[in-house]
Amino acid sequence: MGILKQMFQKNKMSLIVSLPNNKIEFVRAAQEAGADGIKFHIQVDHRASGNKFRSLNDYKEVFKQARQEFKGAMGLVLGDKIKDVDAVDLNEVKELGFDYYSLYAGHISSSLINQELIEKTFAIGDSFSIEHLGDCSAFGVEALEVSTVPKDDYGKPLNFSDLLLYRAYADRTSVPVIIPSQKKLVAGDVRTIHQAGAKAIMLGAVVTQENPEALYQAVSDFRRAIDAL
Repeated sequence: MGILKQMFQKNKMSLIVSLPNNKIEFVRAAQEAGADGIKFHIQVDHRASGNKFRSLNDYKEVFKQARQEFKGAMGLVLGDKIKDVDAVDLNEVKELGFDYYSLYAGHISSSLINQELIEKTFAIGDSFSIEHLGDCSAFGVEALEVSTVPKDDYGKPLNFSDLLLYRAYADRTSVPVIIPSQKKLVAGDVRTIHQAGAKAIMLGAVVTQENPEALYQAVSDFRRAIDAL
């Protein structure tokens, strides 16, 4: 059983950090603050952080160091274009220590969904119709990331309408649901997000900001709230 699946089975709720930058300082801050998992990016123009992430080769040394130091689940966004994603060597990704990939459903080819080298998570955006979500566990995916907040609503407070949508997705799938911090989540949101059926919160740049100190503080606050459930 993979580390990601073990994490979801073991924890009442897990805490994942989507790193705003591929630098070891952010990995250390996340680990010290109690993150269960982390996620890096390559080949992506990242909307929330404003960063442009380069190729796998540009970050190999950082990834190797991260794997040596971080003991939890380590994931990678392989890109934001399907042709770029398919060009990534998953054997190399695995050798660098990654446990899973994270991709929008529209960036995953048939060969990538069928591979068994590393675990798989997928995200859906605001244009995805909930009626199209069936038993996605049939494809061997470990989790669904509900990234449905429209761009214009990034950074706004979480509201009950968001929670109802998260609950609807959780009720429609048999795999764990991850809620990313596209909204300006605060630690006080943890209980209601758990009530909405989520198995993990993923903190990203909207909450963690662009420096390791702020990331450490944000992750620490959410860690305490999750441990109090």
